[in-house]
Amino acid sequence: MSNTPSVLFVCVKNGGKSQIAAGLMRKAAGDSVEVHSAGTKPSGSINALSAEALLEVGVDLFDEQPKPIDPNLLSRMDYVVTLGSEAKVDPIDGPTFENWNTDEPSERGIDGIERMRLVRDDIAARVEELASRLRRTNG
Repeated sequence: MSNTPSVLFVCVKNGGKSQIAAGLMRKAAGDSVEVHSAGTKPSGSINALSAEALLEVGVDLFDEQPKPIDPNLLSRMDYVVTLGSEAKVDPIDGPTFENWNTDEPSERGIDGIERMRLVRDDIAARVEELASRLRRTNG
């Protein structure tokens, strides 16, 4: 068993929010946290605007692919973070489950890349907070 804390970010399609969170966590924590993402109903591709918004902050998602939740992976995670209200993961013993009810700018009429930047920045603040928590528990 490794001492490296692990986190699985989950959204519905694994094309946007969970990929953003995973990319930002990799950037924030480097190798000090094992990072994964998955979708409850994975789509065929990464959301292009998500990838573009992340590239603006130096995170490249272009090699990523949406993937389903792997039960074996799920069972060995320290944290499972669902993003938004639609993604549901049945809790199991082991991981700590959290839900991040992320900002949804489209509800305020904000779309396109501007929406993605707001979503990215909301998730970035939450990722920073989680990264610092993981460093404290593992430091």
